Amino acid sequence: MQGQTKTVSFDGREIRLTTGRYAPQAGGSVMIECGDTAVLVTATKSPGREGADFLPLTCDYEERLYAAGRIPGSFMRREGRPPERATLISRLIDRPIRPLFPSWMRDDIQIVATCLSLDERVPADVLAVTGASMATLMAEIPFYGPMASVRVGLLGDDFVLNPSFREIERGDLDLVVAGTPDGVVMVEAGANQLSEQDVIEAIDFGYEAVTELINAQKEILKENKIDQVIPEEQSIDETIPAYLEKNAKKSISDLLKQFDLSKEDRDIKLEEIKSNCSEKIDSLKEDNAVKKAVTANSKLLGSSFKSLTKKLMREQIIKDGKRVDGRSLDEIRKIDAEVGILPKRVHGSGLFQRGLTQVLSTATLGTPSDAQEMDDLNPSTDKTYIHHYNFPPYSVGETRPMRTPGRREVGHGALAERALMPVLPPKESFPYVLRVVSEVLSSNGSTSMGSVCGSTLALLDAGVPLTSPVSGAAMGLIKEGKEIRILTDIQGIEDFLGDMDFKVAGTEKGITALQMDMKITGLPIKTIGEAINQAKPARVNILGKMTDAIDKPREALSPHAPRLLSFRIDPELIGTVIGPGGRTIKGITERTNTKIDIEDGGIVTIASHDGVAAEDAQKIIEGLTRKVHEGEVFKGVITRIIPIGAFVEILPGKEGMIHISQLSEARVEKVEDVVKVGDEVTVRVREIDNRGRINLTLRGIPQNGDTMNYPQPTPTPVAPLM
Repeated sequence: MQGQTKTVSFDGREIRLTTGRYAPQAGGSVMIECGDTAVLVTATKSPGREGADFLPLTCDYEERLYAAGRIPGSFMRREGRPPERATLISRLIDRPIRPLFPSWMRDDIQIVATCLSLDERVPADVLAVTGASMATLMAEIPFYGPMASVRVGLLGDDFVLNPSFREIERGDLDLVVAGTPDGVVMVEAGANQLSEQDVIEAIDFGYEAVTELINAQKEILKENKIDQVIPEEQSIDETIPAYLEKNAKKSISDLLKQFDLSKEDRDIKLEEIKSNCSEKIDSLKEDNAVKKAVTANSKLLGSSFKSLTKKLMREQIIKDGKRVDGRSLDEIRKIDAEVGILPKRVHGSGLFQRGLTQVLSTATLGTPSDAQEMDDLNPSTDKTYIHHYNFPPYSVGETRPMRTPGRREVGHGALAERALMPVLPPKESFPYVLRVVSEVLSSNGSTSMGSVCGSTLALLDAGVPLTSPVSGAAMGLIKEGKEIRILTDIQGIEDFLGDMDFKVAGTEKGITALQMDMKITGLPIKTIGEAINQAKPARVNILGKMTDAIDKPREALSPHAPRLLSFRIDPELIGTVIGPGGRTIKGITERTNTKIDIEDGGIVTIASHDGVAAEDAQKIIEGLTRKVHEGEVFKGVITRIIPIGAFVEILPGKEGMIHISQLSEARVEKVEDVVKVGDEVTVRVREIDNRGRINLTLRGIPQNGDTMNYPQPTPTPVAPLM
């Protein structure tokens, strides 16, 4: 079956989009490739459910381990629940494409991206995002596209477009930019404390490549003679909006100016205004147009009331520069920070509160064997820093069933994890595996950034030597025509009724993580730059409040945290330490009551709650891996006796044998005639045979405090003088 392929080249790397060949029964499909990475993306639309008042859009990213020539490691040897990375890529597809569908659309839309082949030099995620746009266009779904995405890395002083996995690890930036012809619609980034200007330039650099991919999609539509379905604004029955404008506008406007109201009181009073309007409508005559409209669509009153509230709140910000809680546009809510909230059974804890948003974070120190094994297509095989985020229903005063973490929880945990990664100590100096859990106790906007702040407090309380503390703030935006207002530290209502949620985390030195989501079809780079720059003083201000609570890591770890010793051995001697069937290392752990992990590179980590026991285990391993040379003299202890000789532990864990013929200058009939188990002897290495066995001797070696019964040599007869 023939298809059409369009190739886009930049920086010597080609992206190929093939349409009209795969998945012919899907609404639209595209195979997008770069190097040996291939992702099939489909978009399908079906009639929506009756009565739905939202866009039922589902974006799924599917990984197949055959894409990397691997067989799944589960019992069933089949892909099961999506790994966390697949969930994050599903969100990466959803976030830039969702705002590009018309607000009135209620059809079911499903976008499925399947990674069929993975080149370790080419990550699949940004290809899937661009493919989602192309598949949607091919399906002729109403859509404010095209949209495309690229990744930007920073190696030295140079930006790199769509860097490889290895380049991402080596570089100081991992930035994903998605955009439309109207501007940037999504940003996702991790950075090594980069300056605001560097990040802004990287976004600009990435958007230039995005425009090339957008143009390529337009050309594919033209070549396939497909007309893009541009959404048309649907006519809205103005009966209810007009009634609310007349009867509720003043009440809502006055309420929004009562800056001293709490969130709960404001919500109650808004509900009272809506209920009063509903009661008045119920009392109208049956043939009244307003009553007929509400009767025909019971949800119309609620949606129209919400739209009016949104409009009035935005007008107040644009005209008066005042927010619903009375803050100015760049003002932060009241901040409280505290550490050591929980008993030291929990290795570290921190409570961070900003306004009504409250997050309790805990830090747990684990051993290398606690690292999370990654069974996905990512080349990294394990994680030594794990961040989990929990959002229970009571945090927003609601009740709902408690389920496993959803995509939002996974995404917020990953963002906080990314924000803290650049300041974690190196494994060589602090070999612990770290798990941080952020429990959202109360939510009124910016819980993900509250998690970053609370987690910094918890890690410092646990004694983790962070290179710098990290804080974060969520920036918002209101855009009405040409009027734009940027808001610092947005709360729930501003996130819900605004146009942007832009989370910026970092240290006093620079940015460590970004995440920007839009509800409009794009923003110019200039506006994004203003938001990034406005976030810096907020971030620094918050850091000051945090350092008042704790300004450096605890000097002592929790008494309940494991003690770790880490050192390096020759990788060729790992087998010596492990021993046949693991017997040697098992013997060491049982003898010292410790836990020992050895990495392929030769890094040994010993965990124990007893520091002396850990040191004993280290001495044994160092003894096992110490190279012994012929002629060296050691003081050791007889550990066991066999008929042909005695074994001596010359170093912790390393034994050599004294053959019976080497016990004395004289002939020895029985080994026990000379030595017994437990005797301390001084021995010399006589030879190391071709199997690595150490042969020792006592002959000619003076013994300090000699108590052994050495046979005397038989005198040699002397011939008489002639």
